[in-house]
Amino acid sequence: MTHSRGERPIDETGILDKLERLSAAEDFFAVLDVPYDEARLRVARLHILKRMGEYLKGDDLAGLPDALAATRARATLQRAHADFERSSPLAERVFRVLKEHDP
Repeated sequence: MTHSRGERPIDETGILDKLERLSAAEDFFAVLDVPYDEARLRVARLHILKRMGEYLKGDDLAGLPDALAATRARATLQRAHADFERSSPLAERVFRVLKEHDP
């Protein structure tokens, strides 16, 4: 099942502060209004968020206007989620323990 808030635009005001206060994967998807597959998120939630963080490392959002920061964060979460739609946490190996594991 895919979840999304749907038709309301996201509240971009102070988006980086909002994202910093979040902890649950579902909250990131809700705040950024990114649709997600519930079954996939159950299996790969930490992997998706870790991948999002990896993608954002090279992209300093702090100095950007809220609207642009929100757009980039949203695109990054979509990209991270897509990585795990077509692959598995073991194949993607975002955590060191999996990178060191030889299947």
